Amino acid sequence: MNEFLDALTLARWQFGLTTLYHFIFVPLTIGMSLLVAILQTVWVRTGKLKYLRLTRLFGKIFLINFAMGVVTGIVQEFQFGMNWSNYSRFVGDIFGAPLAMEGLVAFFFEATFIGLWIFGWDKLPKGIHVLTIWFVWLGTVASAYFILAANAFMQNPEGFHINEERGRAELTDIGAVFMNPVATHQFPHTLFAAIMFAGVVMVAVAAWHLQRGQFVDEMRTTLRFGAWTNIIAFMGVGLTGHSLGMVMTETQPMKMAAAEALYETASGRDASFSIFSLGTPDGAHEIFSIRIPYLLSFLSNGTFDGSVEGIRNLQSEYEALYCGADSLLTCPADGQFAPIVWVTYWAFRWMIGLGALAALVSAVGLWVTRKTTDLPKWVWSVAIWTAPIPMLASLVGWIFTEMGRQPWIVFGVMTTEQGVSPGVPAWAVLVSLTVFTAVYGALAVLEFKLIAKAAKEGPPEIELEAAGEGSDAGGRPDQQKLTTVY
Repeated sequence: MNEFLDALTLARWQFGLTTLYHFIFVPLTIGMSLLVAILQTVWVRTGKLKYLRLTRLFGKIFLINFAMGVVTGIVQEFQFGMNWSNYSRFVGDIFGAPLAMEGLVAFFFEATFIGLWIFGWDKLPKGIHVLTIWFVWLGTVASAYFILAANAFMQNPEGFHINEERGRAELTDIGAVFMNPVATHQFPHTLFAAIMFAGVVMVAVAAWHLQRGQFVDEMRTTLRFGAWTNIIAFMGVGLTGHSLGMVMTETQPMKMAAAEALYETASGRDASFSIFSLGTPDGAHEIFSIRIPYLLSFLSNGTFDGSVEGIRNLQSEYEALYCGADSLLTCPADGQFAPIVWVTYWAFRWMIGLGALAALVSAVGLWVTRKTTDLPKWVWSVAIWTAPIPMLASLVGWIFTEMGRQPWIVFGVMTTEQGVSPGVPAWAVLVSLTVFTAVYGALAVLEFKLIAKAAKEGPPEIELEAAGEGSDAGGRPDQQKLTTVY
């Protein structure tokens, strides 16, 4: 029991739980800001009132989610100093740069244009106002890239050298940090996953109203827009995921080996991908599996005759490389360089499977609603409950990414056990973990209730006055004046 109550384990649990909780809001913020920008642009271009009403509805959901994301994100950076002070001291010169830029550049940029968008509905020209929401989206995208660049350094450290005299890593090339191949490939993969989530949330909102026969015109448009968004984004997730997998094989071969529970090096037909597998309790031997020949080779190398290194081979290589007499590092306490295999194995498959399921539901939804929305209630219930699936896919994807990096906090440079704060007792971490869990649980309930309330209210009633023509909802948007304030 004591091994689960030591400071290192508790600090890992705390950071993992708070990070995953925060990430619930991140993809919806990124994806929803883009879809709201598209809806508002369509309104400005066509003058159709339903697109303005949908902009207002999903804009409100976006703002609720954005506010909650800000609140939960602040905690993340404090944890580096509280629970991971050794890590912060050692790599803060590199890791802190993109985090500072995210706060000082991307977040301020994003917040400024959110303010202009919220308060500029009846004060800015329509063409200028729609640009503000596009700039909000660009701000969320920039923010995501800065954070992913920081994370990529942990996966594949570049652009630094170790100052042995001062005992810390120092930045030598900021360009190498931002152009890290892990960051450049992980970035589009993350964006497409975020857009998937936003698309499915739109589908769920539309399904709830169509189940009750409300706002049929607006909600049918929303349903098909969200479903197509989800399907197209899933294609993007698949393509970018393949390129990211090849980069991962090159930079972190142990992670790819653990993702397949591959203990011995394999190539060609033997480098197969198991859809389902049962093994011995230690995971070292397979009992039964369903496999696709050559697929692991293709996922790892882009060819069907490539080779994928196994866990045992890599373990020997890492022992010689990182545990030798000339190494500046100490080995992990247990001497193992492989992550927890069953976690990475199943997280990898749940990530793929959940994403594919969400896309499948959207494809079926497009087919069954092509002529009518008069469908059985259970059909709409399926669509509603599909909403969290892409979010869960993203969460298990991050579990795979971070757990697959273990035992390293910075791959090849610093182990996780070396990065924890030495002076923080386990009881202090346990107290803060308990408090965070309770507070975040309350915030989760509040977030869900606020978004559900906004979604159930549906598109707001909006009146437009055409300039010089009295009350009229017609005319181009640049000739109209809003008589309601957002």
